[in-house]
Amino acid sequence: MSNNIELKGSSFTLSVIHLHDNDLDKAIQNLNHKVQQAPSFFSSAPVVINISKIKQSVDFNLLKKEIFSTGLVPVGITGCSQPELIENARQSGFAIMNAGRQIVNHHDEKPHQENNQTETSNKEHSKTKIIKTPVRSGQQIYAQDCDLVVMNNVSAGAEIISDGNIHIYGTLRGRAIAGAQGNQESIIFCNNLKPELISIAGNYWLSENIAKDYWAQPTLTTLQNNNLNIQLLV
Repeated sequence: MSNNIELKGSSFTLSVIHLHDNDLDKAIQNLNHKVQQAPSFFSSAPVVINISKIKQSVDFNLLKKEIFSTGLVPVGITGCSQPELIENARQSGFAIMNAGRQIVNHHDEKPHQENNQTETSNKEHSKTKIIKTPVRSGQQIYAQDCDLVVMNNVSAGAEIISDGNIHIYGTLRGRAIAGAQGNQESIIFCNNLKPELISIAGNYWLSENIAKDYWAQPTLTTLQNNNLNIQLLV
């Protein structure tokens, strides 16, 4: 019989929702608020739920339903050590993840993952897409396989995406997503940082995550050890 499938290990960057208590109504309200800050970025995004701080039983079917209602797609549970909770989560269709095994076993897949990152990092961006006009609310600009230079402002509600680096010589009030295909060496240069969201290789910060010291300042954002790092350029 011919083999028409191929099963390969891979790695993906997933957002993790940390639940601090069993107040699901409040958690969903707060989650909706975050999603509404960048709806196109979070639309149908897969998420993992960390329940390590939950001390009581969890209604996983209700949890899944409520998270789906925000537009996110719940795929797994982490921080779950009680056998009963693990079984209930599995019966509700959740994958069980822990520090040693998330989407893939990072120890077993390390050579494969490093090769992929090297290939991505070494991929040449042979051209640069230059936008001279303002990027207005509702617009989306995508620079595929190249860097993106915006010589004007990016309005709230607008989204600029690049497989490489992003340079914004005006004010960023919308969303900037660099390294969209996973290039962790991508950078975001911004002359005036006031974003709804910034992201590099799937790692993102909303406006509320950005320290006041960097707000409305010329900055350089990089990715270091899977964490965003912002530096002032003054």
